[in-house]
Amino acid sequence: MKIALLGIGTVGGGVRQIIDQALGMTGRLQISHILIRPEHDKTDPRMTDDYADILGDPEVEVVVEAIGGLEPAHTYVRQALESGRHVVSSNKKMLAAYYPELLAIARQKNVRLLYEGSCGGGIPWLAALARLKRIDHIQSFQGILNGTTNYILSNMTEKGRDFAEMLSQAQELGYAEADPTDDIDGLDVRSKVCLSAVQAFDAYLKPESIPAYGIRHVTAQDIAWAGAHGYTIKLVGSGYRTEQGICAQVMPMLVSDRNLLAHVGANLNAVSASSDTLGVSTYIGQGAGRNPTAHAVVQDILEIAEQPQLPMNEVQTAENDLSGVQGVYYLSGRPAETLRDLQNPDIPDALVTRKMPLAELLERLSKLDSQLPFVAQLEETDKG
Repeated sequence: MKIALLGIGTVGGGVRQIIDQALGMTGRLQISHILIRPEHDKTDPRMTDDYADILGDPEVEVVVEAIGGLEPAHTYVRQALESGRHVVSSNKKMLAAYYPELLAIARQKNVRLLYEGSCGGGIPWLAALARLKRIDHIQSFQGILNGTTNYILSNMTEKGRDFAEMLSQAQELGYAEADPTDDIDGLDVRSKVCLSAVQAFDAYLKPESIPAYGIRHVTAQDIAWAGAHGYTIKLVGSGYRTEQGICAQVMPMLVSDRNLLAHVGANLNAVSASSDTLGVSTYIGQGAGRNPTAHAVVQDILEIAEQPQLPMNEVQTAENDLSGVQGVYYLSGRPAETLRDLQNPDIPDALVTRKMPLAELLERLSKLDSQLPFVAQLEETDKG
């Protein structure tokens, strides 16, 4: 099977290494083209800076998109599908933004669009959901889907450090980008929640409909308050069925120390699914980086090689229905003082709300003129 690789950066370089060194020798998979930027030196005879070279080669069966970003990745993937090629991508932001369009083309052309590397790196998370769905009705999923923020929060918890210091350290180690916005504001997790909902529920929720609150405003005082009350702060993405439909959100959570998520440290990911027969199943592993993501991408290529005619499931676009969702929320920072009327009077040492609809909290937050407070949901436990 001949493969065209778009991009030779972190993930693309890992894919090339795995195929060339581990699989290429068997002849089962062969990278025949590598798309590079025009300014990139052509250090490999397979390199080209003209996408038309790839689309014009009838022997290319799979296009692997490892460019990242929205464009030109979206255009290249669309054109590959339209030309009757299978596509593998780890680009969660692009896939979440354009999934209905790309799925429709894949179904029309009877080709596969796979994206295991987009969520949870090499766990593999999406494959686990697919296996569950063969037998079970999946009720919900929830977990840590961003290694950068988990690294920051874990180190703040263990070392008592400030957010800015831990973010800088994460950047030095390569866990966080120079512009960390997508990670620390929850947007990266939002894309992953969108794609997880596609796999779990056959439902597409527009990313912008999924409320996303990150950890930008978390402080050492928030970490200390959580610890003193038996909680650990984690950034959690979740999706679940309600009586009204499908609901999804991204928000920091104060998880009980008895919860497995509280003990998942460093840059690891950990995500659980709840289903009828199996109950709660949890998957933990490296959620990002060159090797885990490249491993997931190559697994998708092998799946296509083994089952090229397996049709893509139909997916319905759905509203993100928050109407029945309620919770108890922790708020801190100067802007939180304007929401003091929401406080549970039985917890005087912090602004912890009464149990309230999430939609009401979101409406109140949307009316704040100043920067948002740090917002986190409290896991409900039997300790009250």
